[in-house]
Amino acid sequence: MKLRMCLAHPSKKGPIFIAKDNDGWFHVVYRGESLGAYPSAAMAIDDAAGGHTFTPSDGTDLGSLGLSNDIGHWLPPGDFV
Repeated sequence: MKLRMCLAHPSKKGPIFIAKDNDGWFHVVYRGESLGAYPSAAMAIDDAAGGHTFTPSDGTDLGSLGLSNDIGHWLPPGDFV
């Protein structure tokens, strides 16, 4: 599955990304790992901010990272890559 990074948010454990796949689904991506697929970027951001994604392999709770659920606070990924 090919993902295109669309948005990013800084956190104390590194950036969290929102990526879009070839089928139009948006993924929460942390350290190269997809933590769930969503029909919209806003839904992916809301779940990431609330910690309602699959748990990453390192056990990080995304809800504890202070991510904003406001899509306007997410930036182009080039600012973080």
